Amino acid sequence: MKFLKILAVSVVLLTTLQAMQQPSAHTKGTPTGKPTGQLKPGQYWWKPELSPSGPLVVLVSVPEQTMHVYRNGILIGRTSVSTGSQGHSTPGGVFSILGKSKDYYSKKYNNAPMPNMQRLTDTGICMHSGNLPGYPASHGCIRMPFDFSQLLFSVTSSGGTVVVGDGKVPVPHLASNPGLLLAPKDFTPAMVRPLAQNEYDWNPERSEGGPVTMVVSAADKMIYVYRNGKPIGRAPLEISGGGSLGNHVFSLLEGTTGRQSSLAPGREARRWMGVTSNGRGVDAEMIASRLRINPEFAHKVYDIIEPGTTVIITDQPVVRSRGNAAILEG
Repeated sequence: MKFLKILAVSVVLLTTLQAMQQPSAHTKGTPTGKPTGQLKPGQYWWKPELSPSGPLVVLVSVPEQTMHVYRNGILIGRTSVSTGSQGHSTPGGVFSILGKSKDYYSKKYNNAPMPNMQRLTDTGICMHSGNLPGYPASHGCIRMPFDFSQLLFSVTSSGGTVVVGDGKVPVPHLASNPGLLLAPKDFTPAMVRPLAQNEYDWNPERSEGGPVTMVVSAADKMIYVYRNGKPIGRAPLEISGGGSLGNHVFSLLEGTTGRQSSLAPGREARRWMGVTSNGRGVDAEMIASRLRINPEFAHKVYDIIEPGTTVIITDQPVVRSRGNAAILEG
């Protein structure tokens, strides 16, 4: 019996070592003690102890070929990356981690090894270990140093938020083909019918669990609520003040601000991290103070959001009809 236990442990260790093995063509990675400044190809910085818990947000800059990792709004890691080459560009936008595999081989590219793979789209865009030559060189995926890919894999989870800034717009825009927000297969015209100002749709039974995402569209004058990628609610909104809302991405952090929420009276305002590709901070409460929605709807939303919830603010229209499908605009 003791021999069998030792054998079982040995098999587990051997499997782990095989799963962690670095392909010869992949960049191993070099730690650097600097949380700021320029990164050479393969360099990375990792200090997860600076923020031991909380929701994770991964920011990828295509123009700078870098990745920054935030936990509960605090920077805990950054690395050089290699994104898609010409003709195979990495799409910009807001994505959700759809799945993870520590030991993955590409079905599309000759069984090529992709250790610590984290899938962002159903069309094959992933984050994984790879070669970092110092410029965009992939077929659309986001390559990282092997060492860093292991570290990132250990702290992310399915449903986590990844924002890719492609430099084509000032801030990341709603991706046109992510795994995050897709029209439901059971789409009906009633799902996008006009709503009266105090009217709202609320169907949480459509998806009883999973990450919550909201889209606020100034063009549609509507807020859309998704859970696990399925629409569960929407409501009209009023926008006060002049000028546009702009295009922003927010991620809900742990804790509250101590102030009252401007959208859900009687509830404390939550803490949000503003995510932009240019690194500028955005005051979530300042934007929220310009919005007015049905208070009853606001309380229903407040009850289901949790740290990691993503809110996308956009001046663009979000939903339009094309035949029998709703298309989420980028």
